[in-house]
Amino acid sequence: MKLILELSGEHPTLPFSEAECVGDIIKKGMQVAVVDCPVPKATQRLAMTHSIIRYMGECSASYESFAEMLETLSIESDVSFAGRVKKVSDTKIPDSQLELERCIGSHIKGKVSLSSPEREYRAIFSGDICYFGEVMYRIDRGGFEYRNPMRRAFFHPGVMMPVLARTLVNLAQTKKGDVLLDPFCGTGGILLEGMLLDADVIGTDMDISMLKGCLENLPRAEVLKVDSTNLPITDRSVDSVVTDLPYGQSVCIKAESMNALYNDSISEMRRVLKKGKRAVVVTHVDVREIAKKHFDIVQFHEQRVHKSLTRRIMVLE
Repeated sequence: MKLILELSGEHPTLPFSEAECVGDIIKKGMQVAVVDCPVPKATQRLAMTHSIIRYMGECSASYESFAEMLETLSIESDVSFAGRVKKVSDTKIPDSQLELERCIGSHIKGKVSLSSPEREYRAIFSGDICYFGEVMYRIDRGGFEYRNPMRRAFFHPGVMMPVLARTLVNLAQTKKGDVLLDPFCGTGGILLEGMLLDADVIGTDMDISMLKGCLENLPRAEVLKVDSTNLPITDRSVDSVVTDLPYGQSVCIKAESMNALYNDSISEMRRVLKKGKRAVVVTHVDVREIAKKHFDIVQFHEQRVHKSLTRRIMVLE
């Protein structure tokens, strides 16, 4: 099915890459993607998407073209409806959101209900294009807020927020029933997002205090105190690897140096990962030259956290 994804603006590239886990992207605009999606319900796993819209049409970003498209579509709604408009910051159309929403209401036959509509038609004006359709799903972003790490039984500063953790699991193309490994699991944020997608998760770490904290947060998780450079896991037995590699001098490691840790742990990820599957690795230094020894780098993203910290996200195959 052809869908319009209304994307969040929290990162310039990650929302598009995450969208690719549910279908093929046909067209991109600022904060919007048109996707050919074989299983529309699968879009509900996305973290950097606000709404999923059944594609009905598109036109140039002008009031006249918009009205003409709505006239051509000749929509009749058998239930109460509302027309909503999103104007992305780069849109070319000068007309107000209210004027454009009134245009939708005047061109659709049926009962308008602004307070409690049973159906929503949505237009997204991005750049010089308007994308239009019927809303199918909305992502519950409140669920990610509720899973804020500070709410968990065990908290450690610097942990990854749930939206990014879910996005990374999606970039790894983790599916229901897959075995997901996080060899530096820490407090368990990545494992939690995998469990919510019905994956079988395995976490390892050298820091026993972190593993105890992880089990406080996720009592049902399988966690092991092992060296990530020598995993007690069978060759090619894992469906996806998602992890945030440690950095700094205070981390608990057995390797002789951080570069040795990165090289040897990425080598182990390659050994345990099934052929054709993905590892998504986050680092705080650029280790692409190390990763290239073991994997093909199919995506690379940078996310600035603050002045002294930038995350590098590698998608490896």
